[in-house]
Amino acid sequence: MKILGIETSCDETAAAVVELSNKGDLKLLSNIVASSIDLHKVYGGVVPEIAARSHIEHIHPVVKQSLEEADCGWGDIDGIAVTYGPGLGGSLLIGVLTARTLSVLHNKPLYAINHVEAHVYAAFINKTSKKLSGPYKLPSSQPAFPLLGLIVSGGHTQLTFFKNHFDFQTIGRTTDDAVGEAFDKVAKMLALPYPGGPSIERLAQKGDARKFKLPKARMSNKYDFSYSGLKTAVLRTAQKEIGEDYNFSSHLLAERLSEQQKADLAASFCYTAIETLVDKTLAAYEELRPKSVVIAGGVSASAELRRQIAPRLSVEAHIPDIKLCTDNGAMIAALGCYHAVAKQSVNPKSLEISPSLKT
Repeated sequence: MKILGIETSCDETAAAVVELSNKGDLKLLSNIVASSIDLHKVYGGVVPEIAARSHIEHIHPVVKQSLEEADCGWGDIDGIAVTYGPGLGGSLLIGVLTARTLSVLHNKPLYAINHVEAHVYAAFINKTSKKLSGPYKLPSSQPAFPLLGLIVSGGHTQLTFFKNHFDFQTIGRTTDDAVGEAFDKVAKMLALPYPGGPSIERLAQKGDARKFKLPKARMSNKYDFSYSGLKTAVLRTAQKEIGEDYNFSSHLLAERLSEQQKADLAASFCYTAIETLVDKTLAAYEELRPKSVVIAGGVSASAELRRQIAPRLSVEAHIPDIKLCTDNGAMIAALGCYHAVAKQSVNPKSLEISPSLKT
């Protein structure tokens, strides 16, 4: 079974073909991503209107290229999976309308995919085509159920417990900023390039993670996350370092901070933000005792996250290849394969986007 996956929830226009074998392996046949991130860097974040226009420009070439790389014609495709939420409304609309049209035009079943849930399924891809461009570091085996998923990105931070493919419960989520969003905002405070995660981690290598003791939020639900307080603590610490009070503008901080102060702030923030993720994941693991732990989403590419969790978790965490951590069509197609097995197709003439969809 071969499924074409289409992903347009934010600033990446992506399509991929994934094949589900009779043995249950998921083979990646193609993975094409056209990112508009360079268009957003000047603004320090994603501009929805720019993202939507970029999707319009790239969606058809990306789908065509994904089929070509997979060496597939429409006769070889058994279904189309598409992200219908959550995400930016204009971006989602381009992907869903494209998938609906292709579904009707080529008489293929259509599968509606939750973007956040799909991030976990990037870890289920365990084989690649020999023709696939670029090496992928994939697991030798797929995650086993029940599994605990830590899903972390610029828009989402949550812990979800999966009993099986379609029986899951989110046990904790952010109550304000997602962890990736917090990285972006602190990076902007320190005048570092967007996206903030990689910029903060690069600078943190030159700093002392123990220089500043930053707070961790205490939540009524022990598995919930909050990053607004940590972000504010970085701001107040930076203001104190230059001898100013809380009235001093965050936009002027970077020019007053020394390079070492910036590095120490980046290191302290990075360490605390990641340790918060690891602490809650370990607590959930100890209570629920799943067979597998999956860490997925854009922030799962973090070297600090991988460094912190490896020695503390008694089982090996399933973390997708770096190229499958950020938004991609492969994760959409992978989850689409299981929707196809369960015969959970939707009407292509009536599927609507759901920008605020929850997991």
